[in-house]
Amino acid sequence: MSTKFFTNEEQNTLLKKIEGIFKHKSIYFLDALVGYFRASGYFQIREFVESAQEIRILVGINIDSLVYQADQQGVLFDGNTEKAQEEFFQEVKKNIQEAEYDKTVEDGMFQLIKDITTGKVKIKIHPKQNIHAKIYIFREKEKHDHGYGSVITGSSNLTDAGLSKNFEFNVELRDNTDIDFATQTFEKLWEEAVPVDMESIEKLKKETYLNDNYTPYEVYLKFLIEYFGKSIEFDPNSISDLPKGFKRLSYQVDAVNDGFSKMMKHNGFFLSDVVGLGKTIVSTLIAKKYFYTNGFPEHRSRTLIIVPPALKDNWIETIEKFNLDNVKIITNGSLHKINDATIYDLIIVDEAHKFRSDTAGMYNELQKICKTPTRRALPDGTTVPKRVILVSATPLNNRPEDIANQVYLFQNSKESTLETGNLQHFFRQQIDAYKKLKNESDIVKIQAGVKKIYEKIRTKVIEPLIVRRTRTDLEVHPLYKEDLDKQGIKFPKVDKPKKILYELEPHLEDLYDKTIFVLSHETRGLKYNRYRAIGFLKPHKKSKYKQADMISTQLAKIMKTLLVKRIDSSFYAFKQSLFRFTKATEAMVTMFENGRIFIAPNLPVSDMINEGKEEELMDLVLEKSIEDPTIDICEPDDFEYDFLPGLQHDLKLLKELSAEWEQVNEDPKLEVFVKYLKDILLSKAINPESKLVVFSESKETTGYLEKELPKYISASILSVDSKSRKDRMPTVRKNFDANLPKVEQEDNYSIILTTEVLAEGINLHRSNVIVNYDTPWNSTRLMQRIGRVNRIGSTADEVHVYNFYPTAKVNNDIELEKKAIMKLQSFHAALGEDSQIYSPDEETETFGLFDKGVEEEKDEKLAYLMMIRDIKEKTPGIFKQIKNMPLRARVGRKNKDLNQSTICYIKDSKRDAFIKVKDNDDTEELTFLETVKIFEAEVLEKAISLHNKHHEQVQAGIFLFSDLLEKEKAKDKKIDTTQGPNEKKANAYLDAMLSLPLVNDEERALIIKAKESLRQGKFQNLQRDINKFQRTLKKFPLKPAIILEKVIEILKGYPLMNEEAEQDFERKIIKAKNLSPEIIITESFSE
Repeated sequence: MSTKFFTNEEQNTLLKKIEGIFKHKSIYFLDALVGYFRASGYFQIREFVESAQEIRILVGINIDSLVYQADQQGVLFDGNTEKAQEEFFQEVKKNIQEAEYDKTVEDGMFQLIKDITTGKVKIKIHPKQNIHAKIYIFREKEKHDHGYGSVITGSSNLTDAGLSKNFEFNVELRDNTDIDFATQTFEKLWEEAVPVDMESIEKLKKETYLNDNYTPYEVYLKFLIEYFGKSIEFDPNSISDLPKGFKRLSYQVDAVNDGFSKMMKHNGFFLSDVVGLGKTIVSTLIAKKYFYTNGFPEHRSRTLIIVPPALKDNWIETIEKFNLDNVKIITNGSLHKINDATIYDLIIVDEAHKFRSDTAGMYNELQKICKTPTRRALPDGTTVPKRVILVSATPLNNRPEDIANQVYLFQNSKESTLETGNLQHFFRQQIDAYKKLKNESDIVKIQAGVKKIYEKIRTKVIEPLIVRRTRTDLEVHPLYKEDLDKQGIKFPKVDKPKKILYELEPHLEDLYDKTIFVLSHETRGLKYNRYRAIGFLKPHKKSKYKQADMISTQLAKIMKTLLVKRIDSSFYAFKQSLFRFTKATEAMVTMFENGRIFIAPNLPVSDMINEGKEEELMDLVLEKSIEDPTIDICEPDDFEYDFLPGLQHDLKLLKELSAEWEQVNEDPKLEVFVKYLKDILLSKAINPESKLVVFSESKETTGYLEKELPKYISASILSVDSKSRKDRMPTVRKNFDANLPKVEQEDNYSIILTTEVLAEGINLHRSNVIVNYDTPWNSTRLMQRIGRVNRIGSTADEVHVYNFYPTAKVNNDIELEKKAIMKLQSFHAALGEDSQIYSPDEETETFGLFDKGVEEEKDEKLAYLMMIRDIKEKTPGIFKQIKNMPLRARVGRKNKDLNQSTICYIKDSKRDAFIKVKDNDDTEELTFLETVKIFEAEVLEKAISLHNKHHEQVQAGIFLFSDLLEKEKAKDKKIDTTQGPNEKKANAYLDAMLSLPLVNDEERALIIKAKESLRQGKFQNLQRDINKFQRTLKKFPLKPAIILEKVIEILKGYPLMNEEAEQDFERKIIKAKNLSPEIIITESFSE
């Protein structure tokens, strides 16, 4: 069918029409009236333009925005020529910056600038009305009656897409009357229009990446400015209104700005400056900043602070001093008391590593609170998501899943804001690798393996989500160091841990060997049946207890570990535990002999049996069993046949051990400790204030030392445990807190003996010597202990740590050293802790700003940040000039080693990439430090021309970047469809609920939301709760209506329906994924 219309389909494009017109007619005049003009499309028509003699392009700018601006200023828009010129200039400039990075396109843009400058092409803009029409008028020089030209009109603009790629609707008219009418209309508009300012055309080259006058030094500085971004904008005044007595510290200013930025980008972050650097103050300042930026004054943000009980008073004091409004502080055991989580805008969790287990009830409560949207609505109808600050110097405790679970408090496990979108899959790989290492016996291999695992976790997950500085960072960075020096703040050096070894006499060695054998031998040693009773119950009784076998095994293991740890702590503590275990076992045997076995975990059964109070116990059991379902009275026949023989076997061994340990009166560990106290630990040479802090996990050990030490030394001793902590805290502060005003300080005590109750959030830094009387068996506790004396305000030059090492026998039998080193090395590698804690040969790494690689790189990276900050401060004009340079700035440089190669800095919303494209087109990704060392340039270095392969190599870099992103997205997608068995089971059950005819619309919507939440990995316990309910139904079947009601009740326990904030968040993710990667900086090298 013949028609004058065409749509850019099947090669019947506007470009082909123009080509045909120029081919068959001698076109002299070309007039174009368009709504948009793209410089990047000029190369397509340049060869035709060459043959035309007079070319005029009339562009109708978008005046709506100009009219709106005038209206806002209370004036009438009158077609302001200057504003119209500027609007056109900015549009063309934007088009150049966003054009395809291609040599042909670029040459076309250069040619356009040249053609306008020489007058070959005339461009005018119409400042008074939006031009929506698109008309192209082709005329020969002389008018005649045989068709002297053509008019094309329709939807196509003079752009690359409009000429050939887009579906358009255009028509070609050849009648002279149509050509005349179009020409007359064009002439009228042309007369009203204003010519493009030639100055603006010249600026197009200068203010876009087409500028070829940049020097290597300028491009190098632009690289640093773009990479460090807001980190450069150090503003000491961003922390204001500090209470009296608080010092404005540069590193805390940085921490506030960096933390706030990360919180807004990812909805949460870890505040993990090492122990003693003032995390409470920094998090309070961020909360205050958020209060005034989150819709204030119309909206007054509320902050919920969740703290361990021991730290509550300290938080209350800080909040009052900083005058932070609308704050509620609760202890971490009171989460269930939060009835409406929507009223809170910000959640601060102190000692957040306590929420590392996603199977704990407290974790589930906290995750629901953190992922419940707020009440604050934005203009588009969405609600603002919660912001979360996880405060902990030790977010990593022992395992990769610990840090994963904390991240999941503000990130979805399968749809995160990080470059690694599917965190669940990523962490699964690291968890599996970590588990394999537990079977490795070579400590060197363990250290290397753990380091590799946590290096991946650090670079992929921790780095974008954490604000962390160590003391080493503060001393290396000149800005921080100068600030600390001015304020008289110094940090003591933490010496390598020192061993205190104690030897056993031969008879004690023999008893020790026998004890270890009895405690640990699988067949001839203790069976721990006293703590495995419910595991030996016959089915009709065992069914009352969930996971009876697992609980029995765990209890036995806990008891075994406890006894071995007690030997490590003190002989006194071990004997007390051994005697109690013997009595408890004896009581169980007595109950068997009496024919009634009481299972009542919450009652003092053993004590009452051993005291002959069986009848009173019976009455108590009958009374309490009404409200306590775990209480039961069993008969001997209710147990498997081998339970009693195992119990009797244990009692025989325990009585033998108890009798032998009863004869032990010496204490070689105490003897060595007393010697060290007299000769070393309190000496002025290492301990200027003669104040010592002694930690033990066992309250019985600290009580024993409190009683025994005064027999040998005259130093005054203060003992603190969970019961005495509250009453003795004022005394502790007066005698050990260096931050207390001098007039309030006392010297009544030289030694403090304490359990873990003083290991967190307490200042003990008038002391600089710590003794770990027994090994804490947990890397987090080790670091927390050292942090009590290594704090801001410490006056000593060095901190000394002494560890009582377990004997070699303990090492061999329970692999204590292997476990401690494995945990500590994982912490070092992941977070860069800067002091050796447990073993003197423990590796130390401080990563500072979390660059890829080893410790030395950190110093270099800090130096680059410091340098660009220095330029900004000392030469603000130069800094601003470089900052205003356009993206895509490029330069050619001489470099024989990199001949005919290009290095590209490319980024998108999620990641930065530094890509090297070699002469043979091979590509590789570089680190920041590798790239910056290549880009580094002297002020006077001259640029050279870009080599011929520059554009194709940049395209190769973009392709590699996009390919990496696509592979990551494809991997995530694939993983999402391959759900784990528990997730599949929960999803299938929800599908079954949807198929029920009695489900209403509200319930259906809730179930669909729950399925979406499972897909995202939003709540760790949702699938568990659903599957747990399914298992319950197998034992207690219910009617479908009741089942549906119970399922809806489970789902309503999660904040599923109010997800506007999440939906908006997802839209932002999708939008970001659709954005093309940005070319930031490129450099090409030639000989």
